[in-house]
Amino acid sequence: MQLENIGFAGLRLIEAYGDMGFRFTDGRHEGSVLILPERIEGFAASSMSEVDLESFGSVIAEQANIEILLFGTGEKQHFPSQDIMKYFIEQKIALEVMDSRAACRTYNILASEDRKVAAAIIAVD
Repeated sequence: MQLENIGFAGLRLIEAYGDMGFRFTDGRHEGSVLILPERIEGFAASSMSEVDLESFGSVIAEQANIEILLFGTGEKQHFPSQDIMKYFIEQKIALEVMDSRAACRTYNILASEDRKVAAAIIAVD
């Protein structure tokens, strides 16, 4: 799905998603994605069955720079394990769980508001 280009200079916004990847201003990322304040990298899980706390290792390493973590769980919203939920509560990072399409849209809004946001999004067709 193509997202409307809202034109915020210097921001890494998601321009399109689907076909098992994401398009950003500076190129396309194949597979699931982890968007951190300073970089974009692959997210270790391609489905909810593969998600564990280790999947969020880069988020954990940069947690001082993150207030909100959007977790796009694929075609439908699926909540992660209680251990994952508890970890982010203890770290005072708001974990917002939604389907991947909603996570893409919400990420763009929060990033454009200059919020301390990161996103782990499972790729969808």
